[in-house]
Amino acid sequence: MRLMTLFELVLLLIGVMLIKYCSSKGTMDQMAKTSAMMRSVCMGKHKPDEALIDGLGRGEFADTKEIKCYANCVLEMMQAMKKGKINADSAIKQIDLLIPTEIAEPTIKAFDGCRDSANGIKNACDAAYALVKCLHAKNPKYFFA
Repeated sequence: MRLMTLFELVLLLIGVMLIKYCSSKGTMDQMAKTSAMMRSVCMGKHKPDEALIDGLGRGEFADTKEIKCYANCVLEMMQAMKKGKINADSAIKQIDLLIPTEIAEPTIKAFDGCRDSANGIKNACDAAYALVKCLHAKNPKYFFA
């Protein structure tokens, strides 16, 4: 029986760590940090009024280009949209893998129920906003903006 080389041992340890990391769901704290990062990036790109972003969580949907494109930016970062098209299956897969168990199920149901909410909308920002409105309507308790 041969001994593992240091390189093989390091690869094995990395593999074990990746399996452990990838197979565990995120915590609410991790989700909040990720959300804050996406918010910061997308606010920087589209310059929406922060009060309007805060209003999304309360179901207040201002009709501005900046807030609509902010929504598109966040949804694209989440891989829930791409070029104005909803990718519900990808979003559901991400939710199932990463979102804490207590909110995953209602969030998955909301995405599944909203998969056609942007059909026929050509503008990517408008399509994203239609999805955001639908997601809030179907899951207001666990809606993050």
